[in-house]
Amino acid sequence: MGIVIFAVFIAGFWIHIERPPMRTMGETRLWYSMFLSVVGYTAYRRWRYPWLLSFTAVVATVFVIVNLLNPEIHSRSLMPALQSIWFVPHVTAYILSYAMFGAATIGAMILLWRKSYDRAVFCFIDNMIYVGYGFLMLGLLMGAIWAKQAWGHYWSWDPKETWAFVTCASYLGYIHIRLKKTPKSNSIALWFVILAFILLMITWIGVNYLPSSQGSVHVY
Repeated sequence: MGIVIFAVFIAGFWIHIERPPMRTMGETRLWYSMFLSVVGYTAYRRWRYPWLLSFTAVVATVFVIVNLLNPEIHSRSLMPALQSIWFVPHVTAYILSYAMFGAATIGAMILLWRKSYDRAVFCFIDNMIYVGYGFLMLGLLMGAIWAKQAWGHYWSWDPKETWAFVTCASYLGYIHIRLKKTPKSNSIALWFVILAFILLMITWIGVNYLPSSQGSVHVY
């Protein structure tokens, strides 16, 4: 299934090859589909969990279908602030972290559904979140540098930035909870993974629909 998703991604990429990638919400969804498939397949090769390969393929397929049903999300008009060399590395780092967090969330849901402690699955979740958090912070730092060049300040606490901070804090909370490694803390940590991913989706997509965000510089 991962091959099918990759093929759909390549087709979508060629449709928009005449312009730089990841400049619109539609293109970030397309890249997310690819990265999630790659992360899922790579993790499957390492941990051999069939459910991981299946779930990541299904989620990636959903994102691809959304793009196919809404071609207008690939708008080609770019505001001046988006015409920056920081756009692609900033978004790439974020999308990579989102893909890893997505894979970790699937693992957390599986453990909660089974109601059992599986050390190997927890190891998988930890690795996905630790590496994903590194990419998340890298994207955040590059975004701050880009904001300084575009708007004259590194951080302004607008709705998008505020939710980004909340998301980073939630994953950092998971990392601290995992230090205890007790049965109770393990259960709390799994729920934290799901909560953090919900906050991540709000930061990525949901913030754009909040009334307080309509005047945000991050809503295009």
